[in-house]
Amino acid sequence: MNAPLSIDSTLPETSAIPAHFREKLAKYRVSDTKRSVWQLVNTLVPFLAMYVLIWYSLSWSYWITVGLSIPTGLLLIRLFIIHHDCGHGSFFKSKRANDFVGFWLGVMTMTPYYTWRWSHAQHHAGSGDLERRGHGDIPTLTVREYQALSPMKKLGYRIYRNPIVTFLIVPIILFALIQRSAYDMPKDNHKARESVYWTNWVLGIYITIGCLMIGVWPFILVHLPMMAVASTVGMYLFYVQHQYDDTYWRQHEDWSYAEAAIHGSSYFELPGVLRWFTANIGFHHIHHLDSRIPNYRLKQCYDENPEFQNAYKLTFLSSFKCLFVKLWDEDRKCMVGFSGARSTSS
Repeated sequence: MNAPLSIDSTLPETSAIPAHFREKLAKYRVSDTKRSVWQLVNTLVPFLAMYVLIWYSLSWSYWITVGLSIPTGLLLIRLFIIHHDCGHGSFFKSKRANDFVGFWLGVMTMTPYYTWRWSHAQHHAGSGDLERRGHGDIPTLTVREYQALSPMKKLGYRIYRNPIVTFLIVPIILFALIQRSAYDMPKDNHKARESVYWTNWVLGIYITIGCLMIGVWPFILVHLPMMAVASTVGMYLFYVQHQYDDTYWRQHEDWSYAEAAIHGSSYFELPGVLRWFTANIGFHHIHHLDSRIPNYRLKQCYDENPEFQNAYKLTFLSSFKCLFVKLWDEDRKCMVGFSGARSTSS
């Protein structure tokens, strides 16, 4: 079953969810304004406090600054996931509230809200569909596609899929450069394009004021480690949500929205503290099945429905094996490494 997009081309229609799941998930799709506001407060206040502390730490020791950047970066990830929920229309009941909070959190995370919302909706609507790759996905080739490449293009793909590039270099380029441009947005999506411009303007004003007040180099020393932590960990979370050996990729005619959600999205089981910092995004199979469930209801949904407890489970340690899968083997229906591509060709 294909997943159509709603009228504003941002959210998959609820009708894409099979009826038996739709009825079961209905009670979890309800936003709770008090819980949403409290989650925003208990994330934003500690983040701002840590942010101020980082500024002061520059006069003490830069090692302290770097150390403080770790929890601050994790709080920034939690703010991004709240921004993410706003984009799905799940955080508040009010669309206006979702858009207002989503925009300003987008500024804080250097992510144009309406642009990201449109692109991420494409990811949800076509996740696992080999013919609809390219919207927020980790670039993934099939074995046959890889084997058909020229040596130079094979090298380029290998370089991109190297963990150092994927998790350290690409995230910084993505947030610092790529998301500053609206080049890949449809020409008629004016709201998405304006989102880039307004976000850039606000960021530009803030950066200019910050650099004039304390200097360019101190400004960089404060923000670079914090953003590096947030972007690298964020990219890793996104990677393990879909890049594992038994994931789901199909040709368009064989693709199913529900199958892609349940079998093509992992359950990343994290310790309680890390689950808090990541706002339950580890229950990713449920989130992909119904993106209108607020993050604070995902665990409840998982605990109360045994059929969702059979998802592909990763722990913090077992997730590292995902680093070794690089290509989708269409014959064996699994992800393989580059050595697996050679064995297939032979």
